[in-house]
Amino acid sequence: MSPLFRRRAEPRARLVTLIRKPGCHLCDDAQAVIEKVCGDLGVPWEPKDITEDRELHDRYWEQIPVVLVDGEQHTFWRVNEERLRRALTD
Repeated sequence: MSPLFRRRAEPRARLVTLIRKPGCHLCDDAQAVIEKVCGDLGVPWEPKDITEDRELHDRYWEQIPVVLVDGEQHTFWRVNEERLRRALTD
């Protein structure tokens, strides 16, 4: 089929989730990176507090902050701006 008639794929809806806890300086650092990258790219993000969700607490307690991209674990402890940007644009 001619490229002129091919349908373009719809852009994927992306979501970044930051799993954090209050008083965590690494969480604050991660949030700053997420806010910058997601703001630049127009990608929504959401914070989740492990002190308010037992399942998240049990799963991620030793790794926070944890960053999920589209529900899959992307990283933990420290967020690399360029790596996150690549994950959201690939």
